[in-house]
Amino acid sequence: MQAFLKGATGQAARPQKDKAVAGPSAEKKAKAVPWVEKYRPKCVDEVAFQEEVVAVLKKSLEGADLPNLLFYGPPGTGKTSTILAAARELYGPELYRQRVLELNASDERGIQVVRDKVKNFAQLTVAGTRPDGKSCPPFKIIILDEADSMTAPAQAALRRTMEKESRTTRFCLICNYISRIIEPLTSRCSKFRFKPLANQIQEERLLEICEKENLKYTKEVVPDKMIDNLLQICFRGTFEKLEVAVRNMVDEGYAATQILTQLHEYVIEQDLSDKQKSTITEKMAVVCKCLSDGADEYLQLLSLCSVIMQEASHN
Repeated sequence: MQAFLKGATGQAARPQKDKAVAGPSAEKKAKAVPWVEKYRPKCVDEVAFQEEVVAVLKKSLEGADLPNLLFYGPPGTGKTSTILAAARELYGPELYRQRVLELNASDERGIQVVRDKVKNFAQLTVAGTRPDGKSCPPFKIIILDEADSMTAPAQAALRRTMEKESRTTRFCLICNYISRIIEPLTSRCSKFRFKPLANQIQEERLLEICEKENLKYTKEVVPDKMIDNLLQICFRGTFEKLEVAVRNMVDEGYAATQILTQLHEYVIEQDLSDKQKSTITEKMAVVCKCLSDGADEYLQLLSLCSVIMQEASHN
């Protein structure tokens, strides 16, 4: 009986021991962070190609004060990254989450959001010191991304909130088209235009990330031989071979949009009738739209190549 109890006790203790051993190793595993977040600017100085905006913001940060801001310009130019970096410099990592409210106005753009989330957050008062002892401004920041998607009543309600809570809250409106923001809002903000990033700046940043991640890269696009081989399969091969060829190109990591661009150039030069070329290019337009909406690259390329194969069979 004692031996039985002893064995049961040993079995019960073993899982706990294994669990205790597995705990620290699981904690040591680093969280997978998307590169777009990992390499997002951590301070205003790291923002690329927006020298005028950075210079003005740095002056404001030195005085620990910010006006209401309106950032506008093409997508992907660093508007959201700039205000997030400025907020981190102002508040530090500890207070950042408490002092900053970020809303995507295209998803939450109704007047009820302004009355509830924005108004309630704006009414909170805050202290002027950080846990590390450094001084920080006694106001919060509300970031409204894609503010040009907000409804007109919501923008009108926001104007009143900006006036009433100016002592405790600063607003940063981010949009692509400033013409869609009502004039009473634009007049209450300092406006900053973000210019499109030059190709050289984008290339330098990508090469820097590749170096830090120890990636092997080439500067060439999809090799002409692969595009030619794909078209030859469309003209003379079978659907099974086509599936394998498309799958291999996607697995190699080539962007579907780049394959689409090069295919267009090749198809135009092929010995096909105008009607066949128009059918194929029309399908390319549909595929391009689907890819921009986030559709599966393999399925879209296979669909396009199937149309090319079908049109080629008519010759």
